[in-house]
Amino acid sequence: MKSIRILMLAAILASLTASLVAAHPATPRVDRREARQHMRIRQGARSGELTPDEHRRLRAGQAHVRRMERRAKADGVVTPGERVRLGRAQTRQSRHIARLKHNGRSI
Repeated sequence: MKSIRILMLAAILASLTASLVAAHPATPRVDRREARQHMRIRQGARSGELTPDEHRRLRAGQAHVRRMERRAKADGVVTPGERVRLGRAQTRQSRHIARLKHNGRSI
């Protein structure tokens, strides 16, 4: 009787753990790319390559990508199509960063 209770408890804990893991789908590639882009923006702001307005606009673009990622994760599954959309948004954002950092304007 005691062993059945222990097995039931173990099964319940295993299912809870599995549901928690599934509730937060991993997007390591998106996260790494987001971190690198954030560092590029910070470096541009520190070096003076980005004006305050450009910096603000790029930060808003990064926030948009983060919102997209949060919405994609909301249902517990990030589909391949959602990953493609996130990747395209990050590519667009990367181009914006490069263009604004190298447009000849500075503080």
